[in-house]
Amino acid sequence: MKHGKFGKNPTGEHLELIKQSPNYKDGQFQNLNHTPFLSENHSMLGILYDKLFKKSPRIKPTDNIPSLKTNLLDLGKEENVLVWFGHSSYFIQIEGIRILVDPVLSANASPIPNTVKPFAGSNNYKVSDLPDIDYLLITHDHYDHLDYDTLLELKPKIQNVICGLGVGSHFIHWGYSHDSINEKDWYDSVTVNPDFTVFIEPARHFSGRGFVRNKTLWASYVLKTPSRSIYVGGDSGYDTHYAQIGSKHGPFDLVILENGQYDEAWSFIHETPEEVLKAGQDLKASRIFPVHSSKFALANHPWDEPLIQLTESNKSYNIPLVTPIIGEVVKLDDPNQKFNKWWLGIE
Repeated sequence: MKHGKFGKNPTGEHLELIKQSPNYKDGQFQNLNHTPFLSENHSMLGILYDKLFKKSPRIKPTDNIPSLKTNLLDLGKEENVLVWFGHSSYFIQIEGIRILVDPVLSANASPIPNTVKPFAGSNNYKVSDLPDIDYLLITHDHYDHLDYDTLLELKPKIQNVICGLGVGSHFIHWGYSHDSINEKDWYDSVTVNPDFTVFIEPARHFSGRGFVRNKTLWASYVLKTPSRSIYVGGDSGYDTHYAQIGSKHGPFDLVILENGQYDEAWSFIHETPEEVLKAGQDLKASRIFPVHSSKFALANHPWDEPLIQLTESNKSYNIPLVTPIIGEVVKLDDPNQKFNKWWLGIE
């Protein structure tokens, strides 16, 4: 537990400042509404038993996940694009500002070696493939979103970090400068330039890299310029915050929502494909980009179920879906860009 990858929770004066947050109560951060970690009639012992002794079919593909290798170093600064790296990691360039979200580019999304490895074909991007990054956005400090090995290697390329309260402690522990870290509470904002603001908004989740939970804040983000609005959802269960954010900041040109790693046992802190569409509706989304799938097996559903169920349920909602393969360029200026159902036919 003393290894650097576990990070460091806030202490001392830093912790005392955090305690002043209205979202910090009874020694930890709280969700807007009551959020049990596990649903009724479920236990951690039962979940562990199922994981160890019950075989869940097709949680990992036997075929390679398809991907492209876009040269990000050659992108023109005038191009407004998004490139997905699988799971919840992606690069966004808007109005010449380069943003990186929750990068996990190493070979493991766990502190225990060789336990949560990426699917074959899904991990083709490395830190060396990335340009210098103006703003690194971190939604929360779980290992599949805050990757120690990736962030150590990224350090020379990162100009600024935006994260929830307390998450900056991990970055300081890993050698990032205090001046580069914008550690924020829900409803704060960061001014990138006079025409570009990042708003920090709630999510319904939890945090922690060891045995202690909720000492750092989880968050979602709104990226707003005069010409576009993008919502970065992070991990979240379905709740009232989506409608609140939609009323406050919507409509959105694109919303990026987790769609994968759900289970009845943890239904309060992750959302099903149907709930992804309800959230998109609440957010007044023009398009939905589903993430949090297609790279790691963290839940017991078939690896392709999230995308299959989402596209099937969307027949009732009819919200355009952004479903690129890993590495494919999403053109943010082209709302009519078409995407293939690349997951079909992959075993």
